[in-house]
Amino acid sequence: MQLDLWLKWYDKLRVIFGYSIVEDQSSAQLLSELLYEKSIDIERVKELITSKNVLVVAPGPSLEKSFDMIKNLKSFTIIAADGASEALVKNCIKPDIVVTDLDGNHEYLLKANNMGSIMVIHAHSDNVNLLRNLVPKMKNCVGTTQVKPLRRIYNFGGFTDGDRAVFLTSEFNAKNVVLVGMDFGKKIGKYSKTKIKNEKLKIVKMDMGKKLLEWLATFTNVKLYNTSSSSIKGFKNITLNDMDILD
Repeated sequence: MQLDLWLKWYDKLRVIFGYSIVEDQSSAQLLSELLYEKSIDIERVKELITSKNVLVVAPGPSLEKSFDMIKNLKSFTIIAADGASEALVKNCIKPDIVVTDLDGNHEYLLKANNMGSIMVIHAHSDNVNLLRNLVPKMKNCVGTTQVKPLRRIYNFGGFTDGDRAVFLTSEFNAKNVVLVGMDFGKKIGKYSKTKIKNEKLKIVKMDMGKKLLEWLATFTNVKLYNTSSSSIKGFKNITLNDMDILD
């Protein structure tokens, strides 16, 4: 992701949601310090994604109908967006990567990590306390930010956990990316977040995540698919039963 292009989007996000560049940068600095002995070589993430078929699993309502099919998929890298890690672990599915700002179920984020999932941890102004409390308990971590990258902290683009996961796959040139549970409707999945204080704000954020995915689709070389009933411009709708169409 070209940083200058992303920062134009960040400026929009900052105006809409009232974010502080200073506070976001401070959070990124904290995460950089916390990851001093926990960060892994980004090549390990790259190896899981480059030229691979990747399943990005989000915690939307449709996810609950997809577990059996996910279990039957072969040769896919599985990336869970935050709370989706709980759903996968409960169904005996190990995510290869978890993209999270740590507001999902902490017990299952840690369980996924202990199972071997690489944690791609996002720092922003609202999760400083979560970073302090959870990062010391984790291993095999990569840090991300929505502002200027730092040592051990990357900016691949993206806003919500789900669309950041897709931006990650584009950064490292996945072959095909298939979205599961990425539902951009008015209903929030039960695995989406442990506590939602403002559902209207959550829906606005989801809508912004959709806009970012549609922007990404205009320039990425990755082939993009969506198994949800929601329509995302630039993503071809398929079902998990149709995965054999992927070349």
